[in-house]
Amino acid sequence: MTWTLRTRLTLSYVLVALLCVLLVSVLANGMLESQFRRYVRDGQEKAARRVAELAGGQLREDGSWDTGGLESLGMNALEQGMVVKVTGRDGRVVWDATEHNNGLCEQMITHMAQNMASRYPNWQGGYAESLYPVRGAGRDAGLVSIGSYGPFFLNDADLSFINALNRLLLWVTLAVLALAVGVGLLMARGISVPLARVVAATQRIAAGSLEVRITERTRVREIDAITTAVNELSRSLKEQEALRRRLTTDVAHELRTPLAALQSHLEALIDGVWQPDAKRLTSLHEETLRITRLVRDLESLARQENEAPALEKRETDLAAFVRAVVANAEPQFRAKDVGIDFRGGGRKIAASIDPDKMSQAVINLLSNALEFTPTGGSVEVSVDAQEIRVSDTGIGIGAEHLPRIFERLYRVDPSRSRSTGGAGIGLAIARAIVEAHGGTIRAESRLGAGSIFTIRLEG
Repeated sequence: MTWTLRTRLTLSYVLVALLCVLLVSVLANGMLESQFRRYVRDGQEKAARRVAELAGGQLREDGSWDTGGLESLGMNALEQGMVVKVTGRDGRVVWDATEHNNGLCEQMITHMAQNMASRYPNWQGGYAESLYPVRGAGRDAGLVSIGSYGPFFLNDADLSFINALNRLLLWVTLAVLALAVGVGLLMARGISVPLARVVAATQRIAAGSLEVRITERTRVREIDAITTAVNELSRSLKEQEALRRRLTTDVAHELRTPLAALQSHLEALIDGVWQPDAKRLTSLHEETLRITRLVRDLESLARQENEAPALEKRETDLAAFVRAVVANAEPQFRAKDVGIDFRGGGRKIAASIDPDKMSQAVINLLSNALEFTPTGGSVEVSVDAQEIRVSDTGIGIGAEHLPRIFERLYRVDPSRSRSTGGAGIGLAIARAIVEAHGGTIRAESRLGAGSIFTIRLEG
């Protein structure tokens, strides 16, 4: 059985609220019960002593008792649950509530027993008497026996108070539960509704709708993070889809020119317009080589990106390694009259790299710099710590192109003219090699101010 998040959150709020109310009720009831029993006992003791004091006031100066006053006092005490019997100094009973109205006394005791049984079903109690000395007219006047249901009893007012308190606790419990349900539903809605939007958005993305964006924001940091992640996922998938389509177009564009040249030349040869001399065949061979180079570069990029090639790393002097790569490239730079300078810091810089693959990455950066640096310009290669930097004084790259220059087949020139660069695979291969080493590669450039490419390896 599965429950919705809203149901689970609401039930959790209700459960926590119920446990809190029950805990508070038990503790409060226990403490209140103890304090109330003490209060009742103290009140009954004070009332008994007060009756004894008032009974002493019924003794006249001549030693006789005011029986009318005693009767009034005794009946009033009987209404409070006390059976009064006054005995003089000579042991003679002056006034006794049981003799005055025994039926009422028994009725009162029975009523007290019923009150206690209604509150405490297993209560064990009974009638008990206590003796208090009586002083009147400045002398000992006798004793007052006060009988009551013991060890203590609850009168109607006490019982009514306790029952009212229990009802109040019950209503508080119900009110808290209702509040917990309301707050639980509100909080659950605040969480479940945004999550439902996220679920709906991901389902639409899975169905191919890459324009999905979740614009609603919440005050829950984690949910906003999920929303941002879904939006980023949609944006990234849209970019990848656009890149896939553009890749198809770019590959077709790169192949169209040499294939068109091959087709036109071959048709001319077949129709007899051209003779199959060495010059014509050399031209066809060059176009074939262009296609071969493109396919080879694509295969190399695929191996670097998809096959996760195993690197044969070894400790290498990074400065000496880059210096050797630069030395091998110097003839190409001299042929174009572009200066190249190496700055290695004059000290050994140890790095764990695959020299063969890393040399390809550096060569690609040098080829890129040479391609876009005009005659008379210069290129500077430097090694510092775990960084390899290639900077040139070439034509530069516009800010709108910088984020995408490491993409496959991406060309700054939308016409994709062969005179303005290669197929746009060299930088993508360089990035794949560097990332396979756990490093990063970045580019900085401004139009007309040259470019700086930096490889940062892990220390």
